[in-house]
Amino acid sequence: MDCRTPRRTRLQVATQAPLEQRFCAGIALDHCSILAATSHPTSKATMNLFSKLQQRAAEGKPLRVGMIGAGKFGSMYLSQVPRTPGIHMVGIADLSPSRARAALKNVGWTEEACSATSLEQAARLGNTAVIDDGMKLIASPFVDIVIDATGNPAVGIAHVLACCEFRKHIVMVNVEADALAGPLLKRKADEAGIVYSLAYGDQPALICEMVDWARAAGFSVVAAGKGTKYLPAYHESTPDTVWNHYGLTAEDAARGGMNAQMFNSFLDGTKSAIEMAAVANATGLSAPSGLKFPAVGVDDLARILKPREHGGILDQRGQVEVISSVERDTRPVFRDLRWGVYVTFAADSDYVARCFKEYGLITDPSGQYSSMYKPFHLIGLELGITVASIGLRTEATGAPVCWHGDVVATAKRDLQAGEMLDGEGGFTVYGKLLPAQESLALGGLPLGLAHGVKLLKPVKAGQAVGWNDVAFDAGSTAVQFRREMERVFAPDVSRNR
Repeated sequence: MDCRTPRRTRLQVATQAPLEQRFCAGIALDHCSILAATSHPTSKATMNLFSKLQQRAAEGKPLRVGMIGAGKFGSMYLSQVPRTPGIHMVGIADLSPSRARAALKNVGWTEEACSATSLEQAARLGNTAVIDDGMKLIASPFVDIVIDATGNPAVGIAHVLACCEFRKHIVMVNVEADALAGPLLKRKADEAGIVYSLAYGDQPALICEMVDWARAAGFSVVAAGKGTKYLPAYHESTPDTVWNHYGLTAEDAARGGMNAQMFNSFLDGTKSAIEMAAVANATGLSAPSGLKFPAVGVDDLARILKPREHGGILDQRGQVEVISSVERDTRPVFRDLRWGVYVTFAADSDYVARCFKEYGLITDPSGQYSSMYKPFHLIGLELGITVASIGLRTEATGAPVCWHGDVVATAKRDLQAGEMLDGEGGFTVYGKLLPAQESLALGGLPLGLAHGVKLLKPVKAGQAVGWNDVAFDAGSTAVQFRREMERVFAPDVSRNR
């Protein structure tokens, strides 16, 4: 049963909630769950996220959520909404409402659950409206938390600014926008009194959580990042060649509804650069001048991901890095971390190093460095953690605190004047992670603005594309906002040199 239909759930029956208070989970709740929601509704001892959500459900005061973009990430979250108490998905905005409805059907929603003809009606009846206007959703008085799952950086900037205007908390699944202008977006959100947050389930937020765990436990973070499949040749991959690297044919991909350019952005290093920029900016860790993508298994994290002077590969202590699941000769890495995240940290005392040994931690040969990792990330299936954290605690699950990392458009091949750049995952450029001060010094064109712009001069393969190399629209909101961020944060960036 879907949680927003007029039928009662077991939890509502147990609490004698009125019929209109039907915002609890659509799953069968066990006896203990019911007791947790009814026996001690205000007990501070049980005020974790789930019990708080149960209390919201029992009181008929759900978190009122709206989502923009019903693609893969959004669909995965929508599959969990009926199973989560205390959440009301008031509206879903997508440029193609029919596609959004198909996504809802695909993840198990009933037609009745998304039959509202307006956001107001959805709020009144407890079901969901599907519309085609994201700005209308943001402006609605019936939505308190907005999820941007569009993946379009320019659109994402506009959505955050609208959320600031209408005082709506914002969940930025759109890490592309965060990498382009996240530090200034976060500052604007703070000034507006709203929460701006990275999306739990995506790797940047999970990495931020691990970094926070390490620091809150008193450890110095040496490195943090994620795993991926990487070979140097992948930087040259295009939508025409991408499926060979995935072991698929173009026909297989088409049958699966897979977008070649999007999947290519994961392969050519762009997505890794974007996500590590987000992590560097949200944690204060340093961004290297280009990711190294060392081939490392989970048992060697502490041995490899430590400073060079101590036998590792890092340029410095306290930086982001992405590790590869394949060796440079294409052999698979033993116990790879392709889908996971990690943090390495230092003992910084003989006593702590001894504790590492006593409790079986895997360390480097010196015993001074160890690591923790999470082998998987569940993408949109985990997004509810951010929604609950914002709605119940007004806390982000990761957000920019500085501008340390930037992603610069870099030529995949020799490019000629007059060519049009096609952005993330395309035929012309990939995104390279750089320290923000290096990006500013060379006048690098942000990857997020390298779509649909014409080259004014040739750019050699492997060379960064600069602002002066392209004809950009100085009047666009995204360009103006990014330029403002460069001006505002330039002094802070200079001090970090």
